[in-house]
Amino acid sequence: MIYCVEDDPNIRELLVYTLESTGLKAKGFSDGQELFKALEGESPKLVLLDIMLPGDDGLAILKKMKKASKTKKIPVIMVSAKGSEFDKVVGLDAGADDYISKPFGMMELVSRVKAVLRRSNNYEENTELVVGKVSLNIPKHQVLVDGQPVSLTLKEFDVLEKLMHNQGIVLTREQLLGEIWGYDFDGETRTVDVHIRTLRQKLGDKGNIVETIRGVGYRVGGENEE
Repeated sequence: MIYCVEDDPNIRELLVYTLESTGLKAKGFSDGQELFKALEGESPKLVLLDIMLPGDDGLAILKKMKKASKTKKIPVIMVSAKGSEFDKVVGLDAGADDYISKPFGMMELVSRVKAVLRRSNNYEENTELVVGKVSLNIPKHQVLVDGQPVSLTLKEFDVLEKLMHNQGIVLTREQLLGEIWGYDFDGETRTVDVHIRTLRQKLGDKGNIVETIRGVGYRVGGENEE
């Protein structure tokens, strides 16, 4: 469970939705009082903590958490519109495990959360991803459609894995190109489109799990009904 402490209800809802859409359970709280009441009952794997909050600000909450024996080992990522080096240093010196400046992308947030969870041994990577009738096994490098194996190239497999890992989140062509081919890749985003097209063909009638978001990129959702 990940706790998100954010007083803006729209941002808080977006944070919780994004985390849960990538397989991470999350709860939202509007201030430190709600957070500490919840901490009496359970210990989350990580806390996303906004600095600008009503009542005690994020830094004061962080210091309280690090002083209490029950909460001092819970990883904390500070989230703030304050992006100066000084603010980051203050947060990290107070015991934060990471610091994210607003505005930030949801993909960056998820990556930073998973990185902190790995460092704290609180995150186990899901080695098998399933969407509808399509399953992808990472260690075996195997894709099954309706239980039957499908042969994919390395890049097609990587594209499908990236999309399935981020189910429900739209990934831009630039994100896919940078994360799979590398930012120094001397190519065009059309490379991504070509691989998506061949990937869909190989998945057959289940290829419609890969949705095109016009003008943005691609997303894996549930299996579409036609």
